[in-house]
Amino acid sequence: MLQHSIAWGGRRSPLLGNRGVASTSQPAATRAGLRILDAGGNAADAAVACAAVLGLVEPTSTGLGGDCFCLFHEAATGEVHALNGSGRSPAGLRLEDVAEDWERQGVHAATVPGAAAGWEDALARHGRMDLATVLGPAIELAEGGTPITPVIARAWESQEELLREQSPHGGELLIDGRAPRAGEVWRNAGLARTMRELAEGGSAAFYEGAAGRAIVEVLAGLGGAMTAGDLASHQSTFERPISARYGEATVWECRPNGQGLTALLALRILDGMGMAELPARSTGWVHRALEALRLAFADARARIADPAMSEVPVEALLSEAYVSERRALIAEDAALELATAGELPGGSDTVYLCTVDEEGNACSFINSNYEGFGTGIVPSGCGFSLQNRGAGFSLEAGHPNALAGGKRPYHTIMPGMLTDGDGLIGPFGVMGGWNQPQGHAQVVMHLVDRGLEPQNAIDEPRFSMYGDPPNGEVWMEEGFALEAMSELARMGHRVRPAAGPVRNHVVGKGQIIVRDRETGTWWAGSDGRADGCAMAQ
Repeated sequence: MLQHSIAWGGRRSPLLGNRGVASTSQPAATRAGLRILDAGGNAADAAVACAAVLGLVEPTSTGLGGDCFCLFHEAATGEVHALNGSGRSPAGLRLEDVAEDWERQGVHAATVPGAAAGWEDALARHGRMDLATVLGPAIELAEGGTPITPVIARAWESQEELLREQSPHGGELLIDGRAPRAGEVWRNAGLARTMRELAEGGSAAFYEGAAGRAIVEVLAGLGGAMTAGDLASHQSTFERPISARYGEATVWECRPNGQGLTALLALRILDGMGMAELPARSTGWVHRALEALRLAFADARARIADPAMSEVPVEALLSEAYVSERRALIAEDAALELATAGELPGGSDTVYLCTVDEEGNACSFINSNYEGFGTGIVPSGCGFSLQNRGAGFSLEAGHPNALAGGKRPYHTIMPGMLTDGDGLIGPFGVMGGWNQPQGHAQVVMHLVDRGLEPQNAIDEPRFSMYGDPPNGEVWMEEGFALEAMSELARMGHRVRPAAGPVRNHVVGKGQIIVRDRETGTWWAGSDGRADGCAMAQ
């Protein structure tokens, strides 16, 4: 059994509970999860309730215009299940037609929003409640209003111009042409109406009803290719999750097109490098972790794509033979000059949340617009913006992840789950674009190697190749010694200090819940880099 120290020495106290727990980046969302748990819902019901509220209070990261992924640990069987709620590009979109005028947040980057179907499917497969009940707290808040928190107010303000200029209806997500200020009450009648239609008619009412028509209309007016057929044909997929051992734990991730494979490959490399013997934050610890992640990113960015259109060699990449080859490339005293993908034989703005219930079910859930408000394009009267997840495609013809019609892009969002031989350890995740596999790896090492309790594991200073992994700059948060940063720079790492508002952006924000097997108590952590919290029944 994986043991966890219960000693607390962090900047924020952990949350303890012995029934249900929810942990999110916004208190209003956490409260919504507890309300559903108190009403008899399980972890899946609570997770969707949280996600819906986050679409209202944190639209700078998430909403009905985005995608979702979910891992669900089923207490009755001990099995981990995966839901891929990501959308596809318009069927009529062709790389050769858009490569000349491609913009990361432009109209062609809008893919079908998968969240509505993902929410419905998560409840149908794993929940106990209907959509109307689970969406109730979000609808009430959208109509009655709720104060906007400081971190979100700052992010919203930074995207005022995008909303004003990118969409003829962007003003619907502003107040008198500006972002809500911290503490200002935000109401969103359009979103309340859209969620009521979803609650009453299911996802078909979203994709084929008023919201679907508004999506097609606004995109067509801007030169987009999405049709009513693209929306009507959308469906989530239930898939077998992928996993890898690290120490005594098993780490679970969603299968590609998500980038969970990146974290698993890095952890497989690190599992044979004696990380537990090194002091955390030391030069050697950071160097080995960085090099493993760089190699993992090189493979991921070369190979992760929509598995329905390109073969992704998951098993080969995680095999001991391949992992050993990659591990052997890491030197003790120098960074790889260039991390590239290896040869195989034969061949970010996001919200993360997690919930658990009294029965021991656990839900690891992530929802995202990709970059802030995504495209910034707002369908008239709907109360949300459309994601720019198409920016995850490659524009290189012939690449496995090359943009094509009806295709899912490389996806950065990734929920995590930990188990060991005795069952569930708990759900966890760290949001933030390319930072996510790096955050997952660092949190897992703090839990498994050091036995930190969850809040400490989330609080620990993090590093992140945020901008351009595997060969970009490395942002290092306050808490890493200047001597270590200097030594890493001498080894060839392009180190930059991450402080102030940029710190929270580049190293992400996480949530985590872990069960203490001896007492049955849940220990939960919520990242102090965000505005949220964990709460228990």
